[in-house]
Amino acid sequence: MSTIEETLQIAVPVRTAYNQWTQFTVFPRFMAAVRDVEQFKPTLTRWTIGRGPVHREFLVEITEQRPDTVVRWRVLGGRGHGEAAFLPLAPDRTSLTVRVGPADPLGVTRRVLGSCLAHFREFIEGLGEETGAWRHTVRDGHVLPAETEPSRSHGAHWPHG
Repeated sequence: MSTIEETLQIAVPVRTAYNQWTQFTVFPRFMAAVRDVEQFKPTLTRWTIGRGPVHREFLVEITEQRPDTVVRWRVLGGRGHGEAAFLPLAPDRTSLTVRVGPADPLGVTRRVLGSCLAHFREFIEGLGEETGAWRHTVRDGHVLPAETEPSRSHGAHWPHG
């Protein structure tokens, strides 16, 4: 099964690019092929794609997610899958590589993906900050407990005397 891969650089920090990518319900604002995204659970969304009277709906499960690193998904009941990988290039620059499959023989998926990613870059660079964030880790389709920052009160204490 062949996959399509597109990479682009975005002039925002990796945290900003990643945070915006996790806001699936906002995708219709910058991706013309996406009509609607409804999120049922942190790992389950329903996507409606298409133009005019022709559209398609499908359920997508997030199978793996690591903040500022990767989001992987699969289409339920179908053959589709993909991943978005984030790599910091500089404090204010990110490389985003998206892989999706299977590829179609006419190359439509590649053209749509390229266009969608270009619009994502325009959207996030234009805002300069994310519209929201979801920073949990997902492994094998299950959300792991959020890592919390250590409390400052648990630091070393000087003896009182």
